[in-house]
Amino acid sequence: MQRALELARAAAARGEVPVGALVVRGGAIIAESANRREEAKDPTAHAELLAIQAAARELGGWRLTGTTLYVTLEPCAMCAGALVLARVERLVYGADDPKAGAVRSLYRLVEDERLNHRLEVVRGVLAAECGELLREFFRRRRRRED
Repeated sequence: MQRALELARAAAARGEVPVGALVVRGGAIIAESANRREEAKDPTAHAELLAIQAAARELGGWRLTGTTLYVTLEPCAMCAGALVLARVERLVYGADDPKAGAVRSLYRLVEDERLNHRLEVVRGVLAAECGELLREFFRRRRRRED
């Protein structure tokens, strides 16, 4: 999660919402990314999706069985859906997202028994640091807008 925080801090320095994500298998980092929505002018360029895409390329297939995705913020519905579709085994995230979280806060998408895959979830890892990074980013953004 420390590496995900580093990626999130780098995203904030580029003016992106500070979210970092990485895909790990067998203790090795397979892929990593941070939010790139502003840079890419793409509303879907979330850290989780970019890391999943890079991991699929690295592993040579879309099934990411045996992997864990670490991310600083609870995934949204789009990213939670991608975790299910990619067959990620485990999700570890930092801060809850009461406005858009689709893993615990608003929905429990990755545990829905109607879907063909569910994943283990570990939440709250370095939650205080992850949450503070986001709060500080938005405090600074609001000050600039004033």
